[in-house]
Amino acid sequence: MTRVGILSDTHLSRPSSWLTRQAQVAFQDCSVILHAGDLTDISILDIFEGKEVHAVHGNMCDLSSYHTLPSDKLITIDGYSIGLCHGAGARHNIEDRLWNIFPDVDCIVYGHTHLAVNHLLGKTLFINPGSFASTGRYGSSGTYAILTTTANGLEASLQQLSGDER
Repeated sequence: MTRVGILSDTHLSRPSSWLTRQAQVAFQDCSVILHAGDLTDISILDIFEGKEVHAVHGNMCDLSSYHTLPSDKLITIDGYSIGLCHGAGARHNIEDRLWNIFPDVDCIVYGHTHLAVNHLLGKTLFINPGSFASTGRYGSSGTYAILTTTANGLEASLQQLSGDER
């Protein structure tokens, strides 16, 4: 069993004490971290030292992140295949476009829309953790996801940050 912390759309130019505190609490029991893009600056990943980290760039990333990180990535965790991509374009059919990138995976993790999603489409689990940095609609607090691998499959839950004090 592996617990995977999933976040996206942090939109920060450098790690802040707020981000570090929130990530430590949210992902304390996670050994793997997936960042689904728009981290903006690659130094954001430094706060996950000691954990296995996978990340992709998004449309708002700086040039360093864009050139260092891939646009999409296929990861295997405990035998489950996970496609990681930021996503792009309109929200209404983003999952269709992602399915074209990762047609045969167990799970697709994406960001971009700032709308948290956790649902099965056929046999594929789709997860969008929403915006960790609470840049979602209507000033809502930040969200993230926890994915757990089990002998019976993948289980995911959406979580809300406990506080948004910066």
